[in-house]
Amino acid sequence: MILPYAENLSIEYLSRVFDRNRISNCYKYFWFMAILDKISEDETEFSYDELITEMIVIAWYMVAEYHLRLGPNNTVDNVEEVVKYLYEELYHKQVPSTVKKDVLRDLLSNETDKRFLKYKDILTNNVPYCLQSPFYNPNNKLLKNPNKNIIPELNQEKRLIYYFREYQRLNTKIIIEDDWAGYLIKNREILMDWTRYNLIGYLQDRNPSVPGISDKILPPYARDLKRVKKYWDVVIKANPSLKDIYEGTKLSDIPISIDHFIPWQYVAHDELWNLSPTTKSVNSRKGNNLPSWDRYFEELLELEYKAYCLRYAKEAVAKEFEKCAEYHLNNTEIKNTLYADRLSKTDFGTRLFNVVRPVYDSAKNCGFREWNLTV
Repeated sequence: MILPYAENLSIEYLSRVFDRNRISNCYKYFWFMAILDKISEDETEFSYDELITEMIVIAWYMVAEYHLRLGPNNTVDNVEEVVKYLYEELYHKQVPSTVKKDVLRDLLSNETDKRFLKYKDILTNNVPYCLQSPFYNPNNKLLKNPNKNIIPELNQEKRLIYYFREYQRLNTKIIIEDDWAGYLIKNREILMDWTRYNLIGYLQDRNPSVPGISDKILPPYARDLKRVKKYWDVVIKANPSLKDIYEGTKLSDIPISIDHFIPWQYVAHDELWNLSPTTKSVNSRKGNNLPSWDRYFEELLELEYKAYCLRYAKEAVAKEFEKCAEYHLNNTEIKNTLYADRLSKTDFGTRLFNVVRPVYDSAKNCGFREWNLTV
């Protein structure tokens, strides 16, 4: 991706800040996105504290909602570890994974927990200085491993994006150079897309079995399941005895809610084979957990196979299936195998198992927890 040109700026150095051979930690992406989020014509000076807070806000959804590994593992200068501590230990999941950014930002800005503040302080050890390493004079050996101790030396460099005020731990401030501030503001969206593009590649390397990485670097969006709901409404009308797979509620007696058997937060898609009707209360209680395989897969198979058979018994179901499949069966191989003509229950079950189980196991390995309705 080519960055916008600016005659008076060293864009060639900016283009190298995310070179893959330079990146061993995720924090450069989040630090730069934090700057892009906060910079404006009236605000070009930021403290370490507010930028680290913004980094955590940006990473929150990726870790708390999508369970992405940001890496490297088992280090304290890791945004992933900070989010996990906040979400799982300090807030005990009482702050939802889908909390709005401004609410989370206010909460973190006023947080006084000592362990959290220590995490923030450690995160400032490298990223404010290392992000700009392509800009530094290669002949200056002091700049090979920049850190807080060489701020005066860094401030002598002639072409940096930002410079540093006196070191005051989390209260230390950076000042965006005027020409760079204009460039960042003017090209904010392009630069944000460029940063996310590079972040996606980084995350794919660290989450090789996770689908839909590109859909997991931003907060969840509203999903359109109206076609799926209409399909299941027609199926249920054709067979009013059908029951939901979790509590055995007769589906014809309730307004249905569409459930992702393997959480959407992992699969990041709305494929028909992973969707089934349930009650709104059960769907809410299940959340983004994995239903117990031993308890619920056979129930899922039973419901899915009955719906599959109704395609051949009821013309209305067949028509609605085709309408739905156009949008919710995007994998041709799965469509041609799982929904092949007139399969026996045994063949259908084997094929459904082969589609669902590998994805289920991968989600479990990524930290999604098993769930039972009665637990």
